[in-house]
Amino acid sequence: MAETSASAEAEARSILERAAESSFPPLHAVHHLLSVGVCVRCILRLVGAYSSACSYASLTASVLHSFLEEHDDSIKGGSCPCLSMNDAYCSVCLGVLLPAFHRDGGLETPNGISHIDNVSSMISQVVQREGYQVDEFSLEISLPPVIAANERAIRLYMKQKYVNENWFKDKMFPQQTISVKEALRLLIAPSLETLMNAKHGNNSFRIRLAYTHGDASQKLHSLLPNEHSRKRKTDSRNGGDTSNGAHKRNSADGNNKQTSESDSFIYKTLEGIQDQEFCNVFQLPPEKVFKPCHLVISCLRSPIYLGGRYLKLSRNVSQSCWIIDDERMGEASVEEIVGENVRAICRGDSCKFHAAGREDIDVRMLGSGRPFLVEVLNVRSIPSETEVQQIEERINNSEKKYVRVQNLKLVGNEIWTMMREGEAEKQKQYTALIWTSRYLTDDDLHNISITKDMEIVQKTPIRVLHRRSPLERKRIIHWMEIEKVTGSSSYYLLHLCTQAGTYIKEFVHGDLGRTHPSIGAILGCRAEILQLDVTDVKMDFLQ
Repeated sequence: MAETSASAEAEARSILERAAESSFPPLHAVHHLLSVGVCVRCILRLVGAYSSACSYASLTASVLHSFLEEHDDSIKGGSCPCLSMNDAYCSVCLGVLLPAFHRDGGLETPNGISHIDNVSSMISQVVQREGYQVDEFSLEISLPPVIAANERAIRLYMKQKYVNENWFKDKMFPQQTISVKEALRLLIAPSLETLMNAKHGNNSFRIRLAYTHGDASQKLHSLLPNEHSRKRKTDSRNGGDTSNGAHKRNSADGNNKQTSESDSFIYKTLEGIQDQEFCNVFQLPPEKVFKPCHLVISCLRSPIYLGGRYLKLSRNVSQSCWIIDDERMGEASVEEIVGENVRAICRGDSCKFHAAGREDIDVRMLGSGRPFLVEVLNVRSIPSETEVQQIEERINNSEKKYVRVQNLKLVGNEIWTMMREGEAEKQKQYTALIWTSRYLTDDDLHNISITKDMEIVQKTPIRVLHRRSPLERKRIIHWMEIEKVTGSSSYYLLHLCTQAGTYIKEFVHGDLGRTHPSIGAILGCRAEILQLDVTDVKMDFLQ
């Protein structure tokens, strides 16, 4: 153990020696940063000497002080305030780059392992506990704006103190200085890659580290100009959250968005404060901090999409869950049957069902089926081809043969846009069982069958006026065929192909003259529709 400790300390000294050779300002200035409560890692950031090697737990204030004593005689001797700060956290990063922080269970400390390994271990535990399967990940880090204010305060303080010294311009705060957020990502990512056996990069699986510091943030709020205070009061009166709620996992996501918007406003306010005003308002250097940040770890995977075509074989199943006055309409819904089976395999938080149009509850969807997408939110695992096949089989082999799916596959989100755009252009084919008030002659059947690309005008049907705008729409009936039902003089099967958005029921009976021409008007008799099936939705994808 002693050998390991000695080796780690030697590596820490090696890091400091390389930094001193390449970018350190005079050592008394480095020591001064240490004495006003700036942690070793932030010092290395501020002088442009930060690297992934800075993750060593042995890189402590005492090691840096010892190094400075060895190389600068002015620092030797007597007690030093930088060595009596065991209970304090960095006055810039608030301990984010150091080995302690609060979680919901209380104070977390590394207990013999590096801070970075400790954080990485906790992240890995969260991922495992939630059951995520991960081969790649990205890190999102949220820091309280007070950290940016503290760093600016340190920069202005050092400028006031050393601006007249020749070395200051070249050796203090160079262009390559990286932020606390990027420094933390640089430290955590390699350790997390090893622990999770996964690659870090831009990925749909995101690990979010949200650091907050209530005391320091509250003090920052009190120091900001009155404009910000008024903004905060307005947010409070308005409930504070102006988001539209899209893709929220739960109320915590809403709070995260509200916090993010508030933080963005604080950053903008800080940027608008001139240096002179900043120095008059904020303490230089920033005061030492005796409480660490609070850390919340959360995970989120971007939605995945499964697409295919569904057939609806029942006249008592709606496309989506349909409830009126707390009473369910129909026995089930395509949305629930498909969605529940998909979510069970993918282990997502929830799912959303999207389809290329819809049929009424009493209309069957036959033929090649209707294109659909299931958007699954925050899945724990992305299904393999075998698992996608299992989903399809579970749906098709269910005891109640309400719904079947075919050509189910994992698709990209671009299909969603293609499906929406294709809706307006697609053609649909139907078969309708109709009744007429008189017997149809061969001439009647012939006249129907020779009709091609007939334009009709439809006002919003009476049956849907309560939920749709009263509009007048022009639609095309591309072709029709009609045949007699054997053994009947009043019942016929009408086959037709129409433009998307045509109201077929109204085209048959005329809807009290609101659709013209109609089958009834063409035949000069009363016509009623008894049953309707969609037999084809002509779209070139999800075949």
